[in-house]
Amino acid sequence: MSKKNRLRIIPLGGLGEVGKNMMAYEYGKDIIVVDAGIMFPKNDMLGVDYIIPDFEYLKKRADKVLGLFITHGHEDHIGAIQHFIEDINVPVYATPLTRGLIEAKLHRNGSQHKAQMKTVQAGGATKIGPFTIEYFHVSHSIPDAVGLGITTPAGLVVHMSDFKFDHTPVDGWPTDFAKLSEFANRGVDLLLSDSTNAERPGWTPSEKVIGPAFDKVFAEAKGRVIIATFASLISRVQQVADAAAKHGRKMALAGPSMVDNVKIARKMKYLNIPDEVIVPIEQALNMQNHKVVIMCTGSQGEPSSIVGRLSAGTNRQFDLKEGDTVVLSSHPIPGNEETISKTINRLLRRGAKVVHDGIAPIHVSGHAAQEEQKLLINLVRPKHFMSIHGELRQLMRHAELAQQLGIDPKDTIVVENGQVVELIGKKVVLGERIPGDYVFVTGESIGDIDYGVMRERSQLARNGILLIDISIDKLTRRLRHDPEIITRGFVSPEDAETLLPEIRKLVLRMVHDDGFDDEKDIINAVKSYLHQQTKRRPMVFVTLSKA
Repeated sequence: MSKKNRLRIIPLGGLGEVGKNMMAYEYGKDIIVVDAGIMFPKNDMLGVDYIIPDFEYLKKRADKVLGLFITHGHEDHIGAIQHFIEDINVPVYATPLTRGLIEAKLHRNGSQHKAQMKTVQAGGATKIGPFTIEYFHVSHSIPDAVGLGITTPAGLVVHMSDFKFDHTPVDGWPTDFAKLSEFANRGVDLLLSDSTNAERPGWTPSEKVIGPAFDKVFAEAKGRVIIATFASLISRVQQVADAAAKHGRKMALAGPSMVDNVKIARKMKYLNIPDEVIVPIEQALNMQNHKVVIMCTGSQGEPSSIVGRLSAGTNRQFDLKEGDTVVLSSHPIPGNEETISKTINRLLRRGAKVVHDGIAPIHVSGHAAQEEQKLLINLVRPKHFMSIHGELRQLMRHAELAQQLGIDPKDTIVVENGQVVELIGKKVVLGERIPGDYVFVTGESIGDIDYGVMRERSQLARNGILLIDISIDKLTRRLRHDPEIITRGFVSPEDAETLLPEIRKLVLRMVHDDGFDDEKDIINAVKSYLHQQTKRRPMVFVTLSKA
C-alpha cells in the first residue's frame, strides 16, 4: 500500500488505562502531539510518585515534532509537560485558562523558562506543517476545555478528548454542537472519543445538581467545612464559593496548587468570587468554626495531601477539630478505592463527619455516559471510530456502542498504548507496535525504576528480608565469628528468637562440615529451610568477607 497520504496515529498513553494521556499524529516527516499527562501509581507501585508516558519514539524524532496541543488543564493531560519539554522543547498550544494552569505548574517546578507557550481560543485554528488544528469548546469538569478537529491530506480526524454534554454547565458554556455538525458535513474519517464512562448507562448529570447537595452540607454543618477536590476542578471552586456566600461563611484555600489555580482562574475571569468571600488560611484558622469553609487537595486520600495528613494527624498548618465536616468531592480514580476508604475511616476516628459521593451527590463525573457517547457518534457520523481514554474493558464497550449505531465492526478500532493505527486511502489499518509502557517518577529519578525493581519492592513488602553476614579466615576457611543475622518484616521478635539460632546452626554446618562454593549455596539452603518452617519466601541476602 502506498505511503502517500498516510496519517499515523500513535497512542503513547491513556489507552488500556486511566491517566497519562498522550497521542501523537504523524504525517510524512511531521508530528504533532496531543496532551502530556501523568497517572497516579497503583497500590502495589511502592515508592512511586507518579507515572508518565514512554515517549522514547518522539525523543528519537524530536526534530520532526512541530508542537504539543493541550485539550484541558487536568493533571492526566498536563502533568508530564515539564518532562516533555525537557527532551522536546516545542511550542505548547493551550486555551487561556489551560495555559495559566500549565505555567503555574511549571513555575512551581522551576521549568517555566523552558516552555514556549502559545495561546489559542475555542473557535480558532492553527496551521502547522501539513496539519490544520481547529479548536472547539467542550463541556467538562474544568472550564476552557476543547476538542480538536485535525485536518491532514489523509483526511479529517476529530479528537474529542474528555467531554460531557452538559446543557447547564456551571460556566454557562455548553459543548459546541454546531461545530460537530459542521465536521459531519465535511466528512469525518476518524473519530477518537473518551471512553471513561462507556460502561455507565444513561446521561451524566449536570454540574448544576451539586448546588443543592452543597446547600444541605453547609446548612447542617455545626463546625468548619473542609472540602477536598482536585486543584484543577475550577467549576467546583465556584460552587463552593457560591454556597459559602449563601450560608455566611468565608472561604479559605489550603495548598499551593489550589491557591495558584484559583488565583489564575479569578484573574482570567473564569471564577466569579467576590473579594470579601475569600480570606487567607491564617485568618480562617482564627475565625469561629461555623463561619469557615476550607478548600484543599486530597480527595483521593493521597498520604502527602492535606486531607491525607489531616487523617493521620500530621498536617502542620492546622489539625482536625471535633465537629468538622470533611467533604470528598470527587469519584475515586480506579485503584484508589482502598486508599480512600482508609482515609475516610481515619477521619471518622478523629471525630470528623465525612461526606462523599457514596452518601450524597456532592460530585458528578466530567465524562460522557453511554447516551452522550451515542449522541456524539450520531452528530459526527464518522467513517471510522477509535475509543480512547480508558481501561481495555471500557474501550471495548465503547466500540460496541459504536457498532450498535451502525459503524461496521471492521471500522471500529480498539488498541492499547504502543499500537500504531494508520489512516491511509480513507481506510484504517494497524501498523507496527512501539514501546508504550510506564515510566516511573520517584523524586528526581525519572525512568530509573523498572518492573524488576517494582517486583522486588513488592516481594519485600509481602515477605520481608533476611540478611546474613559471614566472615571467613581465608587461610583456615573457618568462621572468624558467628554469622550475624538481621531480619526485617519477616517474623516477630518472639519467633525470631527460635528461628534465627537454627539458621545460624545451618550456616555453621555448611561452612565447617558440608562446605560451599559461594554465597548462592547458603542462600538456597536458607531459603529452603525457611520455606519448610514458615511456608514463606523472604528475600535472603548473604555478605561474605574473607580476611
